[in-house]
Amino acid sequence: MVGAGHMGRYHAEKFAARADCRLVGVVDADPARAEALGSRLGCPSFSTHESILKMADAAVVAVPTERHHEVASACLEAGLHVLVEKPIAVDLEQSDALIALARAKSRVLQVGHVERHNAAFGALRERMQRPLLIDAERLSGFKQRGADVDVILDLMIHDLDLCLALAKAEVREVSACGFRVLTSEIDIATAHLEFADGCVANLTASRVSQAPVRKLRVFQPGVYVSADLQAGKLRYVRQTDGRIEEVEESHGGADALAAQAETFVRTIEGTTVCAVDGAGGRRALGLALEVGRLVRERLQRFG
Repeated sequence: MVGAGHMGRYHAEKFAARADCRLVGVVDADPARAEALGSRLGCPSFSTHESILKMADAAVVAVPTERHHEVASACLEAGLHVLVEKPIAVDLEQSDALIALARAKSRVLQVGHVERHNAAFGALRERMQRPLLIDAERLSGFKQRGADVDVILDLMIHDLDLCLALAKAEVREVSACGFRVLTSEIDIATAHLEFADGCVANLTASRVSQAPVRKLRVFQPGVYVSADLQAGKLRYVRQTDGRIEEVEESHGGADALAAQAETFVRTIEGTTVCAVDGAGGRRALGLALEVGRLVRERLQRFG
């Protein structure tokens, strides 16, 4: 486990709890933080990722995004499979380098878009053959953690990835706007996507809201589905014999991060394929960077 911060702690707990793999080390630039997590989970701690390269078969990389390329590259070069937190890297050039290295080394490169493992999203996706309209809303209160990047790379990228998974077509047009509120980065943003198959998506992300919201609404011919991804609830609305029928489902209690860890292990074993590989992570990052570019251009014009 490389990175013992907020997400690193959760990742380490999921792998330490598994019977089919062993957590052999925790790495963090802060030795005290690494030692505290390692001690709690029963494994040694280290201050540099180079220390674990010969000890492990795989690594989870949950360091700040600007170090993803450096650390993930070292792990792949040493022959380790890698699960790297989202976004995959800071830019497409670094993403391409990681993808090429993983391919050259015949190693798994999985990107931590954990919402792909959300049970409610999985159930929704199975029923969506031809989405016409996708509406995504992801709001949270302000936290200093993650404030080093804009809200697009912090929050919206989750829903950009979900839209790409649902639409199954290339993005043809993108428009976006956003604003700085509490930080020097963009704190609230909206984006409008148009896909080659006619599907459209509207996304809103904010980290200056009072209450957390993770809502996804999808419309296709004959049915409308509303998902509360935080509560794990789905509501289907369809017309049957001239009547409007509503059905609710609950997928609460499912652990998306544990499911992601399961997929990583099974992909290494060759019994499944990861939901978001390096190419998928690159696609989500590319769209997020384009949204960010459009937002900044608009801010330059209008202030």
